[in-house]
Amino acid sequence: MMVTTRSELLDVVYHFYPRGVRCTDRIYVPPNEPFYDDTEEHRRLVEAANRGRAEYPTWKAMIRRLGDRYGLQNESLHLLAGGGDPAYSARIWLTDETALGFHVSLLGPYYGIHLPGIIPEEEPVAHEIAREIEATYPGYRPIPPELGNEVVPDVAMDTVSMGKATIYMCLFSVVWTWVDPV
Repeated sequence: MMVTTRSELLDVVYHFYPRGVRCTDRIYVPPNEPFYDDTEEHRRLVEAANRGRAEYPTWKAMIRRLGDRYGLQNESLHLLAGGGDPAYSARIWLTDETALGFHVSLLGPYYGIHLPGIIPEEEPVAHEIAREIEATYPGYRPIPPELGNEVVPDVAMDTVSMGKATIYMCLFSVVWTWVDPV
């Protein structure tokens, strides 16, 4: 299995997110300053989201298989509505109040499973999700938490200010933060 490195992940992030450019409305950007939506990086992010919409049936079939076994909530409907999400995302409800999130990046061959860390039943479910993702998306691999939680200091996102975005957020969207471990 290939080892995922910090350098590799940052190369992917910087391919899709402009460095040092705040993500704000055009009216707040002074003339002759770079505007986030006009950057080459943002154009590539939009193209990745368009590919995600075109390849959505693969995701839908996978989450249907998982949904047959678990209570599943698809968090990728925003992508279908034209959103610029960098990943497919879903949640599996382990109890009425506890869910684990999982994500398949549209920006590179990566996935993530966000465990809440509160009940013992989550580990076997996470392993089953990983097997399903790897069977559906051959060559995709998980991002280790010590890399995914690293802050990318010179990148901003729609709802995340400069210096707050993590590698996980950049490759999986802010939906990554919707399942918070205790």
